[in-house]
Amino acid sequence: MFGLTTRWSLVGTGAEVSDRLREYVGNESQPRFTGRAGLIEKIWTMQPGGFFAGNYLWASEQARSEFVASLATTPSKVTEIVGHDPDIIEEFEVIAVAEGGEGMAGITELGTAFRASA
Repeated sequence: MFGLTTRWSLVGTGAEVSDRLREYVGNESQPRFTGRAGLIEKIWTMQPGGFFAGNYLWASEQARSEFVASLATTPSKVTEIVGHDPDIIEEFEVIAVAEGGEGMAGITELGTAFRASA
C-alpha cells in the first residue's frame, strides 16, 4: 500500500474555520471519496487551531501518483477555506496494517463531520 498525507496549518484560525472544514468533509469530501477507484481509505483529521489533514491509503503507487498530480491542477476546497496551500504533501510506504478488536465494519460516516455538534 502507498500512503499520502496532505496537511494544512490552522494556527491563527478560529472556530469558524474548523466548523467549515467539518461541514465540507461531511457534505462534499467524504461522499466524493467514498468508493473511489484506487483508494483503500481516506481519513480526515483535525486539531482545531492546530492542523487539518487528509490521510490516504492507495492500492497502487500509480493511483497515488495520479492523485498527487491532480493536486497541482485542481485547487483544493480546503485551501479555499483555510486560505493557503497545504504545508505538507508527503508520500510514504505503508509497512503493515493491524485491524484492532473494534474492527472496521461500520466506520464509514463516523466522526465529528456527521454529528450535529462537534
